Amino acid sequence: MENTKSIFVTIVGRPNVGKSSLINKLVGEKVAIVTSKPQTTRTKITGILTVGAVQYVFMDTPGIHTARTKLGERMDKVSSDSIAEVDAAMMLFEPYGELTPAEQTLIDGIRAKKVPAIAVINKTDTLKKKEDILTRMEFIKNLGVFDEIYPISVYEDEGCTELLDALLPYATESVHYFPEDAYTDMPEKQLVAEIIREKLLLHMRDEIPHGTAVTVESFKERETSAGNAIIDIDVNIYCERKSHKGMIIGKGGAMLKTIASEARAECEEFLDSKVNLQCWVKIKDDWRDNDFLLNNFGFKS
Repeated sequence: MENTKSIFVTIVGRPNVGKSSLINKLVGEKVAIVTSKPQTTRTKITGILTVGAVQYVFMDTPGIHTARTKLGERMDKVSSDSIAEVDAAMMLFEPYGELTPAEQTLIDGIRAKKVPAIAVINKTDTLKKKEDILTRMEFIKNLGVFDEIYPISVYEDEGCTELLDALLPYATESVHYFPEDAYTDMPEKQLVAEIIREKLLLHMRDEIPHGTAVTVESFKERETSAGNAIIDIDVNIYCERKSHKGMIIGKGGAMLKTIASEARAECEEFLDSKVNLQCWVKIKDDWRDNDFLLNNFGFKS
């Protein structure tokens, strides 16, 4: 029997560079929520893919940015700390633009910790001229920390699967740490909370969803009188202002109904069961700067 191998890979980069979309593409399942808004990912999310004897474990991290709240500081720490815990790092770049100070911090961390790393230039579908990619690759090569550079487009599904072969040299002989059919280690409750937060991000104005947290208070399966299984899920959506609560609920409850309805449909798909989803909106003033509430909501320091 062929010896099994595993590889732990952290995916890092600036906000909205496509980390979550890439991990979903590689794993073949929706593990991380995806929106066009920056800082969608708040915690370290694990995606798992087993191909023959090799098990890939991908860690999607929050986009490194200039933190303005204690939540932001914790998100940045998740990204920077993840570099030291893996077999390889995969850093995503935009096709254009100068490095941000946060990106430079990540690069300095990779260099200091001597972590094997590859660079990925996403969004090649946005190139103004094809030769621009060569300029970008030369720029990244001169940073002196990446073994290889790969241009891809997650949007057009170009070059993504080749990354699996690119990562193979960093795999080590070991047992597989997860079942071969697993695609994430996230608990079902956390997946439900992330789905609801995604719908908030998609439907609400920019400043509101970043000030929301979602917690699953109850998750219970029961049998109906007709003998069918149904899962009762009670969820609290926390926001920071009374005015935000009104907007999340919407006129006559319309906005909350839309968010809950879309989330319920998606939850039923991945849970493979009927779902009774009840969402409640509550106010916690400035929770993003409250250490107790951050810990309570799962954003551990």
